[in-house]
Amino acid sequence: MSVSSARKSSGKAGTPAASKNVEASRRAYYDRISAYDMAPLWEVLRDLVPREPVTQCVPAIWHFKDARPLVAEAGELITAKEAERRVLVLENPALRGKSRITQTLYAGLQLILPGEIAPAHRHSASAIRFVLDGEGAYTAVEGERTTMQRGDFVITANWAAHDHGNTSKQPMIWLDVLDLPTINFFEAGFSEHLNRESQAAEREDGDSLSRFGSGVLPDGEAPNRIRKPIINYPYARIRPILDRLKRAGDVDRSHGARVRYANPWTGGWATPTMGAHLSLLPKGFAGEPYRSTDGTIFVCVEGEGATKLDGETLEWSPGDVFVVPPWQRYAHRALGETTVLFGISDRPAQEALGIWREDR
Repeated sequence: MSVSSARKSSGKAGTPAASKNVEASRRAYYDRISAYDMAPLWEVLRDLVPREPVTQCVPAIWHFKDARPLVAEAGELITAKEAERRVLVLENPALRGKSRITQTLYAGLQLILPGEIAPAHRHSASAIRFVLDGEGAYTAVEGERTTMQRGDFVITANWAAHDHGNTSKQPMIWLDVLDLPTINFFEAGFSEHLNRESQAAEREDGDSLSRFGSGVLPDGEAPNRIRKPIINYPYARIRPILDRLKRAGDVDRSHGARVRYANPWTGGWATPTMGAHLSLLPKGFAGEPYRSTDGTIFVCVEGEGATKLDGETLEWSPGDVFVVPPWQRYAHRALGETTVLFGISDRPAQEALGIWREDR
């Protein structure tokens, strides 16, 4: 074979030499367009448009027996006023340093000691409190105080002024969940310190629940789809409803006897970005496998149980907080007489965007 023939042969399409030439040409092209802040979609398309959800989150559990003394220790190191909010952030092990339990939600354990006040402020993020331990402390929202008990579900709507105080003789610990990562993703976060420790009480304790949570609505008051009319959904009021559902046989095969916290103005979720449920798992309950696109934070309120995930089982008891990542199949199992689970996720935001999906 002549030298010229060899050269032609080495450059044929599909040969190693040709492949190297194509790769080099493409790389040179990518470098040139990079100078103009452009990049080739075909190099990243599979990651941008996956066949099904791919999550960076991992399952995790925080046992209350371990967390409680650590939260209490924080009370010896810093005051509520100094910290503004004395909270230990629950970080997903796969997202350390990002102050989030899922990609869209922040969660933390907040402590307020007897006699303390956590000063008034407000922010763009919506917040919920789910009381884990103690009773008698309060949250004040837009001039209404609500005294909190274990199991209560308390809402602070976005940009609502709020402060916390403890007039009881015992510490209180609650779970905070906020949509902070979502707000910060949109780069739409604002906050404001109100330069006062607490708000003046403008309405009676429990006013919002009496006005809006009793099956009637104040005549002539137009619904506000952003503001939340109810501040506190008391556990003592909601817990008996679960027993009624169980007796009636209204037990979902995956979730047990479950209620949804609702906005009485709209019938929709309690907040636009975060949706919460309370579930009763009857004795011997073994849930069917389930998954959905909303990563969910669970709290064990009563009883004991276990949640089986792909290759892992989380065992939980009262006060324990655990997280199930998006699109990961799981099944709850009750290990005690009666088990109650609280759950909260970003499902309302996903539904508003038309992207929420479940698989049973």
